[in-house]
Amino acid sequence: MKKIFVSLLICLAIGQDISAQDPQLSQFYASPLYTNPAMAGAARKFRVGLNARSQYTALQNNYKTAVIGVDGYLGKIKSGLGMVSMYDVAGDGFLTTTSISGIYSYNLEINREWAINAALQGGILQRRYDFSKFVFEDMIDPARGAVLPTAEAKGIEQITVPNFSTGMLLYSSRMFFGAAIHNLTEPNMSFYYRDKDDQALKLPRKYTLHTGVNIYLNKTRYEEERIILSPNLLFMQQKEFYQMNLGFYVKQKALTLGAWFRQTSNNSDAAIFLIGLRFPNMKVGYSYDATISKAKTATVGSHEISLGFEIKPKPKQGVRYNKRLVCPEL
Repeated sequence: MKKIFVSLLICLAIGQDISAQDPQLSQFYASPLYTNPAMAGAARKFRVGLNARSQYTALQNNYKTAVIGVDGYLGKIKSGLGMVSMYDVAGDGFLTTTSISGIYSYNLEINREWAINAALQGGILQRRYDFSKFVFEDMIDPARGAVLPTAEAKGIEQITVPNFSTGMLLYSSRMFFGAAIHNLTEPNMSFYYRDKDDQALKLPRKYTLHTGVNIYLNKTRYEEERIILSPNLLFMQQKEFYQMNLGFYVKQKALTLGAWFRQTSNNSDAAIFLIGLRFPNMKVGYSYDATISKAKTATVGSHEISLGFEIKPKPKQGVRYNKRLVCPEL
């Protein structure tokens, strides 16, 4: 496995025809800005969200991803502002990816029930690999192991490129429809062929569609007493690869439960189970991806945790608001 992993990284480094995909989360609504920049400000709250994911935990050098997002709503200019940052580690730190970007979204109230958000996102994307962590043939001493110097090591190589995305969200308090396009300019991610216009060296655009509906299972005027069943669908495509998550949430008071089936272009990938707890101004979630593909004996599953903080502003007298987005939150 280590030899295969190192070979893949070397191919990435020299710019061979390998297609890269953006890291993905199972708790996609616990990190709404990472899913769709148009969700900035949609909840009409100040929010801070953190996600940490450990993927394929049976592997010694598994993938690890962390995402942090911050957003709020400015009622006077009907706009949402946000910031989202991602850090991804492949293996023992041979290859790392970091991104940070700002988001602006504009809110247009169609009527008292429906609103639409349109957003632009811009920032930087950095990818780096540490060549000093590789073991080459000329480093190996038959008696002492990998202790010799090598002519191959080049230290740390990195590239930094601008990256842009856009998104749209149509929503009411009972349903929502969203679409986003990430990596609009398809930046060249090759470490050595920076000026070559080759599609194989570019980070492909990622297209996202997501929708959901809130079904109220009991009748009460108190929001905290409602039992909400929320079926939802998330579809993403990046070049020839696609992924579809189909499932539902059930929410009552402080408890949220969820389950999804994830299908990819290659196979039926995983069953996802989630539990979340809400406290005053804070929420925490845990999800487990149970691998159901042929890779389950080697990869086992993936763990993900999320932590969110929020501050809800007090409504101003005499100001009318359209109904806010009641979106699944984990």
